[in-house]
Amino acid sequence: MGGLTEAKLRALAGERSFERGLAYADEVSGVEFGDGWIRASVRGTERYQVELLLLGGRRNLAGTCDCPYGQEGNFCKHLVALGLTVIAQEADLPRRRKAARDRTRGLDAWLTGMSHADLLALVREEMAEDRNLRRRLELRAASARGDVAGIRSRIRELLDSGPFAQYGYVEYADVHAYADQALQAADAIRSVTASGRAADSIALAREAIGMLAAVVESVDDSDGRFGEIGVGLADAHHEACRAAGPDPEELAHWLVTHALDDAADLTDIDPLDYEDLLGERGMAALRRHAVEAWQANRTGWAEKHLMQRLAKSGRDIDTVIAVHAADLAPNGHTHLLIARELDTVGRTAEALEWAERGIRETEDLATVDTALIDHLADRYTWTGQPADAVTLRRDHFAARRTLLTYQQLRAAAIAAACWPTEREKALALLRADAERADACGGRVLVDILLDEGDVDAAWRAASEYGAHDGQWLTVADRSRPTRPADALAVYIRLVTLLTHETGNRAYEQLVSLLLGIRECHRRLGTLDDFTAYITDLRAAQKRKRNLMRLMDDHGLSGS
Repeated sequence: MGGLTEAKLRALAGERSFERGLAYADEVSGVEFGDGWIRASVRGTERYQVELLLLGGRRNLAGTCDCPYGQEGNFCKHLVALGLTVIAQEADLPRRRKAARDRTRGLDAWLTGMSHADLLALVREEMAEDRNLRRRLELRAASARGDVAGIRSRIRELLDSGPFAQYGYVEYADVHAYADQALQAADAIRSVTASGRAADSIALAREAIGMLAAVVESVDDSDGRFGEIGVGLADAHHEACRAAGPDPEELAHWLVTHALDDAADLTDIDPLDYEDLLGERGMAALRRHAVEAWQANRTGWAEKHLMQRLAKSGRDIDTVIAVHAADLAPNGHTHLLIARELDTVGRTAEALEWAERGIRETEDLATVDTALIDHLADRYTWTGQPADAVTLRRDHFAARRTLLTYQQLRAAAIAAACWPTEREKALALLRADAERADACGGRVLVDILLDEGDVDAAWRAASEYGAHDGQWLTVADRSRPTRPADALAVYIRLVTLLTHETGNRAYEQLVSLLLGIRECHRRLGTLDDFTAYITDLRAAQKRKRNLMRLMDDHGLSGS
């Protein structure tokens, strides 16, 4: 395979797959050389079949592998391993490729010289040994003689998961074998189309899609192989429709019915892909059936999605809004979607009305979609209504007292030049919460004061209303330069808690606290007390070897 280099393998596979492929070079076996291809098996999690292909043009190397990553179209580590094996045997490649060509010519000559009876006997012998070959030939024969019933029966066999299931369920280990078989159903349908019976192919494709949907719940499809099968059937259906030219209204009805069925997730059929086949009459029927389905179930996800898809394709914004408006979410999210749709077509006044309506119709602002709050606040700012933005942010903060809503209120009030007044009102709310023994209110107050850089006020709030350990640590860290004695007391309490824990993460936290304690003692001029403290701590924790090692690394050795 001339021109194969490690650089090409690295470029195709990427750095990660190439490096992983290096470890699999010794797992390659059964290398076969052909004219333009090299095949082998590579032992990984399972034994995978790989093939390198020599192509024409600038991209002269490609490959396939039946591992999950390779089946997604990637140049995997197993292909890298085969490529490296080929490179290692480069000196012998011309001889092996010539031998492969000679074998091919010899086989062709032998087959050509066989009598009809001998050739027929050979095919029968191979069919007896190879079940897949027999199936493929049976399908070709049935297609050639117009045996649609026989092909239908064969497709049902191909999609039957029973032979692969134990206790009614196809386990992960058996899914690949089932999928490889089921994928042949699309080829069978295409063979009927190619033989001039596309109308029969349409019916076969629809039946096959239904059969696939019927078994999906009883299969472990962790690798997504069912999607590959479904897309294959969908493509076969589309090709058959293009060849047969079915009645547009009947096709429209089936497309809508399918779009609302669970099988739609398997095939990903988009009714608009059939627009040229449907024509004006079919598209009118498509919209009519979609509207009827939506009117019967206005809250159904599939019905809404189909209606919105059709409406957007026709730039029918009013229908899009009507679909949204028929099923408004209680948190204002749907109002936001409507507002955004209206903004995209320049109907800004209506968009603002819908956004404001979303706020009004949300019973509790604590549960509102925060994206709606952001959208409306931004709109007020852009249109020169800063006071309205402040009112919105104030009401939201009153409903959801968090550091984030406080920061958003602050930004809006600063822009409106009224922050001092708004700040006092917001802090008063939090203090009132804290005085009612609301721990959340006190903790939010501490977070806000820390965010504003008022460490002394944060310390007083934590002392008066309480704080969680993480907040106390932050307060102590920031207060250490000016209040080392107070910070020291916090650190010692937190160290006491951590000494009862094990694990490297706890040890790292403990050492960080000890470094803070040392800094406090340094500022207080009491490093002798620190040495005594560390000595006692090490004596009590000496069985924790990782902790001792970590303390040594940071110079926490004691006396």
